[in-house]
Amino acid sequence: MALPSKKKKPFKKLMRRITRSKAAHASIAFGVRGLVAGVRSLGEERAGRVGGAVARFVGRFVSETKLARKNLAAAFPEKSEAEREKILQGVWTGLGQTMVEYVFLDKLVDIDPERLGEGRIEVVGVDQFLAMRDDGKPGIIFSAHLANWEILAVVAARFGLPVVSLFRAPTNNVIAEDLMQQREQMMGKLVASNRGATFEVGAALDRGEHLGILTDQHHGRGPQVPFFGRPVHANPLVARLARHYDCPVHGARTIRLPGGRFRVELTPPLDMPRDAEGLIDIDGGTAKVMETVEGWVRENPDQWLWLHNRWR
Repeated sequence: MALPSKKKKPFKKLMRRITRSKAAHASIAFGVRGLVAGVRSLGEERAGRVGGAVARFVGRFVSETKLARKNLAAAFPEKSEAEREKILQGVWTGLGQTMVEYVFLDKLVDIDPERLGEGRIEVVGVDQFLAMRDDGKPGIIFSAHLANWEILAVVAARFGLPVVSLFRAPTNNVIAEDLMQQREQMMGKLVASNRGATFEVGAALDRGEHLGILTDQHHGRGPQVPFFGRPVHANPLVARLARHYDCPVHGARTIRLPGGRFRVELTPPLDMPRDAEGLIDIDGGTAKVMETVEGWVRENPDQWLWLHNRWR
């Protein structure tokens, strides 16, 4: 019987070294920059149509589509298969549009706080933006992967409320640096969600700043809370920080509207559940956050990313 070849492992290690090298990162970044330039040349409207069409086409061949169908069937058993399929097509279309909208984000958010209602962005909760900006307290704003979630931080900055935002940095260092420079010009400070992120976030809240966090992804060590009738391990960071700093917690979402328009909504402070000592209860607070997210998703199910393995 032939022995297994030992040449494959060294080959895999070599390929990893090549793909992670500075030269490879630079080459990939060069290609991405060229792609960005090509998308920009199409213009916002045409690029959005192309992005949506490409995403729908790709979605036919990837495993995430099968997972999304399973998630939708469990979340909406009362809907017909045709209704759930329509939601899924909307998910892929929206994702494709969101990807190309990154290129036009500086132009897309054309909001002027002095002339609200004239651009493509509607804002609900302007008084909440202004109150957070002027109260001199730290605060937490949680959101979810709904519509184009990147718009939220840009809108907050336009109201003079820069938000320290946690984000997952690309593994390509050159692309990560490009994104950091472009986004921080429009949004405020970005903190990569690695091991040192907790210290940076804590320091920002100590200074009375505001934290923005996407909180609808799986968190293996988080508490189990209900989400669409099924238990999920949810990220407890919002509740933990709110408990430590005793600061207000707001929800924020983006809704995609017809005609290339968006609505941004910022809620009043949530009434977070507290324990016998009067401190915010971490498990109960996390459940409250996910209850809010579920309500948003139920309103616009085709605008949330059902493609993640959220229930494990």
